[in-house]
Amino acid sequence: MLGLNSFLSKTITTGQSFLKQQTRNTFVLKRRWPPPLHKQGGKLPKMRARHFIYDLVQDTNVLKKPDMTVILKDFVDGVGKAGDLVTLRPIVAYRDYLMPGLAVYASPENITKYKSDLNKPKEENQYSSPYVHRTIGCLSRLVLEITMNKLVPWTLEPWHVRTSFRKAGFVVPEHAIEMPPVTIKGPDLSLQDKEFYVTVTINKTEKVNVRCRIHHWATGLDRLPWTEFHWKKPKEPLIPEQAAELEKMPLPE
Repeated sequence: MLGLNSFLSKTITTGQSFLKQQTRNTFVLKRRWPPPLHKQGGKLPKMRARHFIYDLVQDTNVLKKPDMTVILKDFVDGVGKAGDLVTLRPIVAYRDYLMPGLAVYASPENITKYKSDLNKPKEENQYSSPYVHRTIGCLSRLVLEITMNKLVPWTLEPWHVRTSFRKAGFVVPEHAIEMPPVTIKGPDLSLQDKEFYVTVTINKTEKVNVRCRIHHWATGLDRLPWTEFHWKKPKEPLIPEQAAELEKMPLPE
């Protein structure tokens, strides 16, 4: 069995010119028929044509390459901060981190060089987690529809809001939800198409206000008509004290 390094040349046409790019490939081959052994003191055995027939054992081009560990040189939203070790797929590491200069190889020399970044005190604008900035952005643009019964009496509680977050694709525990300063009860159609906000605490540190709207649900003839793109339209605040903050909050596009 032997390894064969093959240098292949690819010709790429760019307009009227041609660009030749060399690629390196490794193939592991095995002789189909072993050659005869050389006897000590005797003549070299004669190689036949069949001795030059090989079977392909392995083509490294189709092998899944192992993950690569790199060291971040700067804060990357949703990934980590400077000095963090991040394990990525090779193509992602080369294309999105090494080539733009956002990271370096996790060699022993680089680990020692960038180790000081791990011991730096946190800056004031740094979040408790690299995912917090993205989470705040998503929640601040969300219009959370809280579906409540149109016919059965109810009082809005944190578990209603938690369930609505789950339907929208967010896992938010009840202890992280700060309810409005007033009690909201229904069914009350005067609450329909009015909005308020709840405050969500992330990692017990960062806070973000989330726009909410009550939707009265029923079946049959009691069902309210559907308003197309209702989340893009500004609505009247349910709580006057929250009006100024709701004005600052962005609406989804």
